[in-house]
Amino acid sequence: MTEPVRLVLTRHGETVWHAENRYAGASDVALTRRGHQQAEALAAWAGAAGLSALWCSPLARARDTAAAVARATGLRPRVDPRLRELDFGQGEGHTVAEMERLWPDRVAAFRADPVEGHLPGGEDPRAAADRGTACIRDIARTHPGGRVLVVAHTTLLRLVLCRLLGLPLPAYRRVFPFVRNCGLTELRLDREVVSLLQFNAAIDGVG
Repeated sequence: MTEPVRLVLTRHGETVWHAENRYAGASDVALTRRGHQQAEALAAWAGAAGLSALWCSPLARARDTAAAVARATGLRPRVDPRLRELDFGQGEGHTVAEMERLWPDRVAAFRADPVEGHLPGGEDPRAAADRGTACIRDIARTHPGGRVLVVAHTTLLRLVLCRLLGLPLPAYRRVFPFVRNCGLTELRLDREVVSLLQFNAAIDGVG
């Protein structure tokens, strides 16, 4: 019988586009100084968390966050491309205000239904949910009985949470309106049963 696994999902540290709230999906955006401090606080938590494995997205902001955890725990980050952020297409690098000026109708459609009305040229959120969820389930099968930290991205994590918890995918922005940088969301996977143990919890040193 496969033992249940606990997965701690976290968003990378703050990036240079964070202050202006620019959409960073496929773009490789660097961490700020504060983002590195958040990663170090996450690492301090991880050092005493009893982790058995560490996985992360291939984007630099996630890999740099995971690298701090690796130094604190001795775990080798396992990089999986399925954990990358949703590609926002023509929305990459823009603020919502900029997009409203460029494509007001598309932004209105996005707000009404972010799945059917996803940003122009962007990845279909259903495809992102499929790849992210498949990765999470593969991680769970790889580490039965373990506690695993997964460093990924805000939109991908919200889509995966909806899929795993049986929530409507278009509700991801409403049900999970905010994912803090380096906050902790923990799931327990026992075969097909998924339990949400905590969501978006803050850790010391992470604001």
